[in-house]
Amino acid sequence: MITREIQLAAQITGVPTLDHFTVAKTEVDGEVLVRTDQVGLAATYLELMRADCTIPVPAWQPGQRVGVAAIGTIVRSDSPELAVGDLVQSMTGWSEYSAGPAAGYVKLDRELFADPGYYLGQGPTAYYGMADVAAVGKGDVVFVSGAAGGVGSLAGQIAKCRGAARVIGSAGSPAKVDYLVNELGYDAAFDYHDGSATDRLRELAPEGISVFFDVVGGEQYQAALQTARPGARFALCGSLSSQLGDAVQRFPQPDRVAAEAKGIELLPFSCYHTPDQIAAWREHFSTWLGEGRFVYPQTVVEGGIEDVPQAFLSLLQGFYQGNVSVRLS
Repeated sequence: MITREIQLAAQITGVPTLDHFTVAKTEVDGEVLVRTDQVGLAATYLELMRADCTIPVPAWQPGQRVGVAAIGTIVRSDSPELAVGDLVQSMTGWSEYSAGPAAGYVKLDRELFADPGYYLGQGPTAYYGMADVAAVGKGDVVFVSGAAGGVGSLAGQIAKCRGAARVIGSAGSPAKVDYLVNELGYDAAFDYHDGSATDRLRELAPEGISVFFDVVGGEQYQAALQTARPGARFALCGSLSSQLGDAVQRFPQPDRVAAEAKGIELLPFSCYHTPDQIAAWREHFSTWLGEGRFVYPQTVVEGGIEDVPQAFLSLLQGFYQGNVSVRLS
């Protein structure tokens, strides 16, 4: 079958543009054929599009289909494990259809969540970082940078569900600050454009923070260092504040000397997860949703496969809140 997909036209060396992507026709064939219903978007994809990719995963090459997580419906199957009409998740990326061995697709429970797009969220990263890496619990005062994004919007709620005494978030606009406090249940939040992040954090956490969940780096990491209690745990997920620079700028080394002087634990972790980690997230996520303790923050963009690159660029530019996906029409 001939399908359309988004391929990388050229590896990215500076600011990404639509010229880095192309819509291509390609043939797909395999044990199962899947119509793609929804594709996930995440800022971490940008690193895989770079020639100087610094994470331990092969960078995408020009002419290669891009994207990762996708939700789809089986439209043809030669497998006894998957039937026509089954909802499945795969890592087949940005394409209208995909095909391959049945083992490459995971059957999903349509009844578990209100919307299949919930499966595309960055919950495994948020849960693993907050629960397993930072081990957040009762009494913790937590600061989450980039709190209105796909990971941060979940991480703060996870901390609250695990008993944190106070959760503070940073975001890039007054509207996002309002969103964090009034919709996602953050105890406090601030716009990082509004003065010194250190001053704002000292104001909102006068006794210091015990946990920092970082997806931004830069000034907010330094603010967390200045306001951390001795022995605080820093779960380091990313450094989005500088991801458009060169490799050194995108991933500056954390200030270990200052951290060690305060006995702070620096705990960097990977965004790639095991089936057990994904299962742990889904179990807690569905329970918290059922109990009314959790809000799933998402932005769903409606469009065709040709609209996916622009949605991705808009995500990088901060136009969306929460977890972002494109529902293909």
